[in-house]
Amino acid sequence: MLGIAAVIAAAAVPVFSNLLLESRMNAAVSTAMHAVNLARQFSATRSEAIRLCGSEDERECSGRLDWSGGLLLAGDGDRFHQSLMLSGGSGTTSIRSNRSTISFEGGSGFATPATLTVCDRRGARAARAVIVSRSGRPRTSDRDGSDGALTC
Repeated sequence: MLGIAAVIAAAAVPVFSNLLLESRMNAAVSTAMHAVNLARQFSATRSEAIRLCGSEDERECSGRLDWSGGLLLAGDGDRFHQSLMLSGGSGTTSIRSNRSTISFEGGSGFATPATLTVCDRRGARAARAVIVSRSGRPRTSDRDGSDGALTC
């Protein structure tokens, strides 16, 4: 009886591990989508240019393409800052951008086109992208903005 339970438990571990990774991936993609929508909304309603970037300290843009430390929405000057921490556990997912900053124009919400690639230990086969169009609207995909394969 104990042997049967051990076999079932051994078979279930990879399934549960994959479910956990997928849940963390979904949380990171949702956070990235939320950040883009928030930046777009703030720039349009506040008539102020808003930047979305990666941040290590929740106060300043890091200037790097690796945004895994967290996301930051920042307005002109120091009047507005909103940080968003990535969900999904420490170090399990990473976000990499093809730009160090995505800028949203004040009053219009128009943005710098960009691709945020979300990866985990499963690599490119499970990666997902948040693609930001010139109009500032995000969409998710398993391909990059040019319909190419994602790389982690």
